[in-house]
Amino acid sequence: MSSSTGLERQPHPIAGFAARLHTVLDTLTDAPAWSMTGGEQRYALTELTRAEARLAELRLRVLAAADRSDLAAATAATSTAAWLAHATRQTRTAAHADVALAQALDDGFAATRDALADGLVDVPQARVIIRAVQALPDTVDAHDRERAEKHLITLAGEHDAKTLKLLGRRVFEVLDPVAADELEGRRLQAEEDAAARKTYLQVCDNGDGTHTGRFKIPTLHAAMLTKMLSGFTNPRHRHHTSPSMASASGTGGTGTGADAAGTHDRTVVTRPELLGQAFCELLERYPTHRLPKAGGTSATVTVLLDYDKLTTGLGAAALDTGQPISAAQARRLACEAGLVPVVYRKALAGPSVILDVGRQTRLHTETQRTALAARDRGCTATGCDRPPGWCHAHHDTPWAKGGPTSIDNGRLLCPHHHGKAHSPHYEMHRHPNGQVTFHRRT
Repeated sequence: MSSSTGLERQPHPIAGFAARLHTVLDTLTDAPAWSMTGGEQRYALTELTRAEARLAELRLRVLAAADRSDLAAATAATSTAAWLAHATRQTRTAAHADVALAQALDDGFAATRDALADGLVDVPQARVIIRAVQALPDTVDAHDRERAEKHLITLAGEHDAKTLKLLGRRVFEVLDPVAADELEGRRLQAEEDAAARKTYLQVCDNGDGTHTGRFKIPTLHAAMLTKMLSGFTNPRHRHHTSPSMASASGTGGTGTGADAAGTHDRTVVTRPELLGQAFCELLERYPTHRLPKAGGTSATVTVLLDYDKLTTGLGAAALDTGQPISAAQARRLACEAGLVPVVYRKALAGPSVILDVGRQTRLHTETQRTALAARDRGCTATGCDRPPGWCHAHHDTPWAKGGPTSIDNGRLLCPHHHGKAHSPHYEMHRHPNGQVTFHRRT
């Protein structure tokens, strides 16, 4: 044998095995796996996976011995992990993790080491077991730690490392259910207190009509937000005709849509985009009477809109916070969202005159919404299959032009078609059967 391997003399059984292993593997280089039967493939895959675990235990056993003998000193490496990373081209992080695992298996986790040596657990499962036992309270004695370790090894025969990790967090319950419940309560309370201190929301204006933000919220409120957003999404539908703000939920049908001009948009809306659009719709639909008071009035966004722009839907409006929005957007929101419009008309000379301050009586009541749902059975745009729960209540004669908030003057439109109904680029035609169609203005 070459002296470069350190096996110039009679090798240690482990070193000799490593050499023979490569010799055997060399004979399999050209062996075609495609010619195996299904049974042979199943057997080989399970046994090779088991062999990987057994080889990993052997490697970690040698690594633990190398760390004890200070193998790194021979080359002046700073640590066993540093030597291992350089010699095997591992990352430093992976090498340090391997050394830590080898040390744990060599000192106090004999049962896990034996299970790994027998191929009963794999390396990720072994890491989970060790971390779960190490995370037990200091009050747990050695005997109970051994019980917990063996319990997790048994569970590893039925669960992968991800599931085993979740089960490992509750292993204390196996040892002392009462104390575990108290400990879990204290842990959760500490987590919730820490989460409350870490909670924040940051929103930045991108200067292009969008804002970017990041936030961190407690688990409870994340679950509440997720539940709310799920009401505006449906996992069965992934394709939307238009992923814009005005078409937050897309069109009905097969998930691809066509506008009246005959063009097809097959844009796929990703899950984050879908949730973002749902979040915007949640903000639009949140009941403003639930908002706290600010300066004596509810914290409701107010839209400042010139009367002529209100009637035509052309031009720009402004929010009371200073940000501009299109007049068409303002008209759309006036049908459904909790925005209070302040309508004014510019005088030829002097200040603008406020003509009306809208109130939310313009919104259809819950009873009216129920009646619309029973009558329309969903979006009334021809070819759209969006159900009532996904739709807005739209005024046929616009509220801005004096249209009453009634069942006769109302119809259900999904967010996409509601946006088209208020878009200056489309005309909406009503048909005797109660359906509507849209055509691009030319």
